[in-house]
Amino acid sequence: MWILLYGFFFALGCVLMYLAYQQQQKTELLLEKGVRTTARVTEYLTSSGKDGTTYAPILEFQDRQKNKHTYTSPIYSRPPAYDIGEKVKIVYNPKNKSQVKTISFWGLYRGMVILAMVASPLLIIGGCYLWYMYF
Repeated sequence: MWILLYGFFFALGCVLMYLAYQQQQKTELLLEKGVRTTARVTEYLTSSGKDGTTYAPILEFQDRQKNKHTYTSPIYSRPPAYDIGEKVKIVYNPKNKSQVKTISFWGLYRGMVILAMVASPLLIIGGCYLWYMYF
């Protein structure tokens, strides 16, 4: 019974770590092939909850053909991470302008870090138990 549980922990940790690796590869590809530019914060998208109001910046940027695009950051914070009118460095995919990331640690690597943080204890707990039982 315990072998199945810890084996499941280890397998789930492996899957999550692989997904983290895929996220990191997508980010590196976007940084390598994407276009870097500066966007301007035009307004906030707000979300109210029991802990108060959080804010996600709505960014406006121009591509190389001078077409305007907007991007709403999926990262909400309180207080707002940026002021209205503030300039923010971004990178976007020239073939798919909806694929945008802000050039900051959390803007680029949040998915990978969160997946790796969940995967690490599962790998350690499951792997150590399996190693202890079989070696």
